[in-house]
Amino acid sequence: MEKAFYSLTLCFLFMGSVLNAQQVMPITKAEVLETVAGQNRSIKISEQERKEARADYQQTNAVLLPHIGISYTGFTTTNPLAAFGAKLNQEVLTSEDFNPVILNDPDRTTNYATVVEIRQPLINLDGYYLRKAAASKMRAAELQTVRTKDQLLFEAETSYMQLQLAYRSVEVLQKALETAEANQKLASDKHEQGYLQKADLLATEVRLLGAQDQLQIAQSHVKNSSDHLALLMGEEDPVLLKPADSLVVSSLIPAAITGTPGNRADIQAIRLATEAHAAAYQANKMSFLPSLNAFGSYQLYDDNLVQGEASGYMIGAQLSWNLLEGTKRIGSTQKSKAAYERSKLYYDQYVSQTHFEVNKATRRLSDAQGKLERSKLAREQSRESLRIRTNRFKEGLEKTTDLLMAETQYAQRTLEYYQAIFELNYAKAYLKFLTKE
Repeated sequence: MEKAFYSLTLCFLFMGSVLNAQQVMPITKAEVLETVAGQNRSIKISEQERKEARADYQQTNAVLLPHIGISYTGFTTTNPLAAFGAKLNQEVLTSEDFNPVILNDPDRTTNYATVVEIRQPLINLDGYYLRKAAASKMRAAELQTVRTKDQLLFEAETSYMQLQLAYRSVEVLQKALETAEANQKLASDKHEQGYLQKADLLATEVRLLGAQDQLQIAQSHVKNSSDHLALLMGEEDPVLLKPADSLVVSSLIPAAITGTPGNRADIQAIRLATEAHAAAYQANKMSFLPSLNAFGSYQLYDDNLVQGEASGYMIGAQLSWNLLEGTKRIGSTQKSKAAYERSKLYYDQYVSQTHFEVNKATRRLSDAQGKLERSKLAREQSRESLRIRTNRFKEGLEKTTDLLMAETQYAQRTLEYYQAIFELNYAKAYLKFLTKE
């Protein structure tokens, strides 16, 4: 039994040495947040989405700015109408060209035309509202990028605190393991002297194995927390991150973060999205009205390449009114109206949900503060109980089961104490995240 027990102990120590052999990189919370802000892929994706929205808005400049195009065309023909028109544009017609024989069967005619065209929108009400909708979407995307960054930074801060808690747990369980080893050694000596029964000795060995198992799980949790934090930071090298500072109560003052989330970036973004739907609805209604556009062109014609002996221009305006497209515009208008109404309901629901989360987080912060005080007192009491029972066990005045229970209880209370610190820090950070403007 003892050989098997010590074999398991050596195996556990070997696994612990493998963990310690991995490259460890100390890092502060400020370094984590800076790295996440600059390298996190989700933030970069959000930034590209913001650029897409800005590009969509820039496309709506076509509603205001002129459209300019240049074309160069060359052809040769014996088509009577085309040949006559080409000579007319080149300003080379003579009286002979009106001969019916030549008109009906012209010789091959070559024409080169350079045309510069300009179209200037004047009144396009649906286009103006579509531009307004694109502007709201662009601003909403910018604010959503801000909120995405805030969310990722909060997630990184939480992950950093979880890593702190994981290392604290390893420290507690390592001390618990040392205590279990000392008690097992003491029990073994008493058993050899005939002062302790075999069942009590086995109980101390079972407790020691349990402490080893808990420590191994805690060490795995350290690696998992480190990997998650490295993922948020965009790190690809397999390193083991270690917080440069230990888990202690955050100095963030709750009174400084009891704000209202009305100006929060994501809420503003949803409000702007609602405005964009409203503008899109107006644009669909304005599509029933006529549009006015000015146009102009300047032409150069010649029968030789890259020349333009003859020229002409044309300037005008066009008022167009698409009276009926079946029921397409009616359906489109109804759809945009439904989308607008849906966005208003979603905004109201989101604001109500946000206020609920803020109230819930405020109560959670209060609960975490009370829990920390109680867990601190329970830890101190369990530590004193373990000290007393350990001294009594050495003198043969305490049962083995009572000692093991006190040992287990102290380890649990210590872990609960650090868990309470984490929960308080998280509650403060979460409330700050919810109320950040």
